[in-house]
Amino acid sequence: MQETWVSLITDIGFPVAVTFYLMHRIENKLDTLNESIVRLPEKMSRPQ
Repeated sequence: MQETWVSLITDIGFPVAVTFYLMHRIENKLDTLNESIVRLPEKMSRPQ
């Protein structure tokens, strides 16, 4: 029974950890992208 749990954690735990890590890294980039999109109309309305 214990071997089954260890195998399950090994097989599933690593992909979950990698997924959370990548989501954390992407979150910062999405925040920056969102801020840029929000400021876009203001920048487009300014005369050059």
